[in-house]
Amino acid sequence: MDYEDTFAAFVAAACPDNAAPMKRYMRDQFEFLGIKTPVRRALERPLIKAARHSPRVDWEFVEVCWGKSEREFQYLAVDYLRATGGRLTPADLPRLRSLAERKSWWDSIDGLCPVVGLIAQRHPEARETVLAWSRDENFWIRRMAIDHQLTMRERTDTELLAQVIINNLGLPEFFINKAIGWALRDYSKTNPGFVRSFIETHGGTMAPLSIREASKYL
Repeated sequence: MDYEDTFAAFVAAACPDNAAPMKRYMRDQFEFLGIKTPVRRALERPLIKAARHSPRVDWEFVEVCWGKSEREFQYLAVDYLRATGGRLTPADLPRLRSLAERKSWWDSIDGLCPVVGLIAQRHPEARETVLAWSRDENFWIRRMAIDHQLTMRERTDTELLAQVIINNLGLPEFFINKAIGWALRDYSKTNPGFVRSFIETHGGTMAPLSIREASKYL
């Protein structure tokens, strides 16, 4: 895939005045070009449009993006994967895990969650991998398992949702407890009865943060 023009457009659109506060917002963990999301999406649109018609997923491109120091290139890779996710299979889950383990922070993890969700939705055999991830020693991998069904609404696998959350109850990690709350809060828009019942059953082992987030729309 020809992506050099998009890379050049990103570099040309760099804005140091934006880059500094963006870097601070991510606790100085990553460098930024300073391209805000609407501008970035406009710059990448031709590449993403072409990717939707491509017969294959270009993992080399994804790896090049992930290897660059500026965070906008990882966002580009995530947008690309979300656009081409319908072509991914369970065989691609190790690649997604590898991305999640590198340059990990909530923005990249939450961007990859829907990609994992696309695979799990189309390939039920991915369920076992997701369950294994929900018990992983890396809490970012656990977070991805917890939130991979966000926005699936009536297509949500409630048994899987319940189990990945149960596997993470009682942990002190903020990003896990926040993810549990978000997963339940999102599904409460579709099935509030399920979420109320879950809180009633497991509230004693849920973090206050998780209960607060989960109860927002109840």
